Amino acid sequence: MTTPVQEREAAADEAVAVDDPWVTIVWNDPVNLMTYVTYVFETYFGHPPQRAHQLMMQVHQVGRAVVSRGSLESMEVDVQAMHGFGLWATLQRSGQ
Repeated sequence: MTTPVQEREAAADEAVAVDDPWVTIVWNDPVNLMTYVTYVFETYFGHPPQRAHQLMMQVHQVGRAVVSRGSLESMEVDVQAMHGFGLWATLQRSGQ
């Protein structure tokens, strides 16, 4: 049996999930080395080396990769950080 407080907390958790429909996309560019892009994904986002390499390869081969998900505000921060690292990045709604 759940209490009214637990029900409100569950509803708030659902609302947060709905409020996080944004993604940061890193785009391929002719400037940055693949090893550098992998390094950025590892150090800034904290992706494990294998995942960072997979994302870098997706950027290289497909032309783009979703590197983070979250609220609009946090994706704006991530995009600015990627620009600070010299990477091309944008944000958009995730469509989920």
